[in-house]
Amino acid sequence: MIERSKAWVMRTYSGHSSAVKSNELYRNNLAKGQTGLSIAFDLPTQTGYDPDDPSAAGEVGKVGVPVSHLGHMRQLFAGIPLDEMNTSMTINATAAWLWGLYLALAEEEGVDFSSLQGTTQNDIVKEYLSRGTYIFAPEPSKRLIADMIAYGIHHVEKWNPINVCSYHLQEAGAMPAQEIAYALATAIDVLDAVRDSGKVEAKLMPEVVGRISFFVNAGVRFIEEVAKMRTFTAMWDEICRTRYGVDDPSLRRFRYGVQVNSLGLTEQQPENNVQRIVLEMLGVTLSADARARAIQLPTWNEALGLPRPWDQQWSLRVQQVLAYESDLLEYPDIFAGSQVMDAKVHELTVAAQSELDDVLALGGAFNAIEELKSRLVASQSARVERIESGEQRFDLFRSLIVGT
Repeated sequence: MIERSKAWVMRTYSGHSSAVKSNELYRNNLAKGQTGLSIAFDLPTQTGYDPDDPSAAGEVGKVGVPVSHLGHMRQLFAGIPLDEMNTSMTINATAAWLWGLYLALAEEEGVDFSSLQGTTQNDIVKEYLSRGTYIFAPEPSKRLIADMIAYGIHHVEKWNPINVCSYHLQEAGAMPAQEIAYALATAIDVLDAVRDSGKVEAKLMPEVVGRISFFVNAGVRFIEEVAKMRTFTAMWDEICRTRYGVDDPSLRRFRYGVQVNSLGLTEQQPENNVQRIVLEMLGVTLSADARARAIQLPTWNEALGLPRPWDQQWSLRVQQVLAYESDLLEYPDIFAGSQVMDAKVHELTVAAQSELDDVLALGGAFNAIEELKSRLVASQSARVERIESGEQRFDLFRSLIVGT
């Protein structure tokens, strides 16, 4: 049986208005049993603007917390011991600066860097493909990412300096095979850049590989999502072993965190979002061989506005019930030997490998950004056509309840 202590890190993705207010929210959530922090930064912070810059007007503190200097970082983590925390920072274009502020705060508080645990997302490819909060061109961005990884390997040994994010690819239209292929292509591009930079010794490359983590989207198509994660896990293991010569299985592990699909949550009849969120969470936790290491859940009423503290507590309780009250963590992989699951994984593996080979032939993810964007647009258009025709029944149901 599996030890229950191996539950995932439980987080809620949060940050709003100011560092002081966000700190109050974080401390309340931690007191309720949350086991890690997932920091949401506002758009000015994500794109390198100070909150008092005229260009930032109207966006400060709107979709996250503003952090532009060490004083803000002090306020954000006041009363929260950095050496006891697992901190995820969803930040990309300005990741080097925000991580630098976090390290400066740790140094100021006398916290040894070796005790710091957490992740900086630091994936600029998905910003080009989906969200648009990039600052530098792709190649300079890749150099910044490689430099951060090199620094982390030598100085912050428990930190994950990049979290390859396929989450927004699904929201931008990616089918499962595309989500897998484009994320793996990004990881390969970054690892090749680190290897070729000369800033990390060859003997440390397995450690570099072992520090790459991923952040994925879990949709409501349960069987497909389980198969997607099993495919991700197997393909990543093969890449680590054959492309980078990593012999240690623990360094080849596909380490990923999850935000379940917020795009699928409805404003109409928001109580129906409860079962959607639970089903999506099960898709990334039931398969022990491909289980998420960290999960953050949206609230049932996220489509209506900024969650209240009670709503975030509810999201946390969903995780706690599954982790501590159910027997979910007590058994080996329940999908092992499933003919249905094996067939779906094979189907996804063939499709994802073909897509990945195409991207690598185009020179890698950073070089193929425009082509990948066009493919995502085509996938999104096809999805809209399925919705409008009624072929995609979940979205048909969603459209029906709008009129009730």
